[in-house]
Amino acid sequence: MTDERPARAAGLRERKKRRTRDALLRAALLLFISQGYENTTVDEITETVEVSQRTFFRYFANKEEVAFAVQDLVESHFVAALGARPAGEPPLAAMRGAVLAAWDTLDEALSEVVPVDLYMQAYRLIESTPALLAVHLRRSTELEERIARLVAEREGLDLDADPRPRIAVAAFCGVMRVTGRLWGQGEDVSVTAIRRMTEAYLDQIGPALASDWHRPAPVEGG
Repeated sequence: MTDERPARAAGLRERKKRRTRDALLRAALLLFISQGYENTTVDEITETVEVSQRTFFRYFANKEEVAFAVQDLVESHFVAALGARPAGEPPLAAMRGAVLAAWDTLDEALSEVVPVDLYMQAYRLIESTPALLAVHLRRSTELEERIARLVAEREGLDLDADPRPRIAVAAFCGVMRVTGRLWGQGEDVSVTAIRRMTEAYLDQIGPALASDWHRPAPVEGG
């Protein structure tokens, strides 16, 4: 009979490591939100969780990495949703459907790591902290390329020969940046608020590019 104890022990170690990483992540985000990213030290994060600096650096290279750890999960959640869209769906429709589906299932996707409300506050922090926003914009460029490659694969196109996937993704991601910034400046920081704004702004891509701008844009809910 196979001895299952080593496998169980390995599983316990992995769960313990995951709990420690998640505790550091939650502590860091709470400190960033309460006293500011720049004003928070690694020492304060580790003291909150009662672990050593060495433990912190076992999981995160620096404060920047921990600040964007949940954003990594959210972006991967969106990419997975995009990959799951129907094959015949046009690119912009697929991206629109994927981002709305990702917002609808965000709580479930993050529940084992951080509360969704904590992530939304952290996302607002990124949008309002110059040092983090600069990193966010750089990361967004990298994400755009990742999405463009996925769109090209869905459409059976050579990304290096056909500019359309990058153009479509640039339009989509431009809308996402606008909605993220405007949502971050508002009073309602809920998932519902950013989802509603995202949907309304994405629906304006076609009219904005093709219609007569001398006519006023339709007002949401009007």
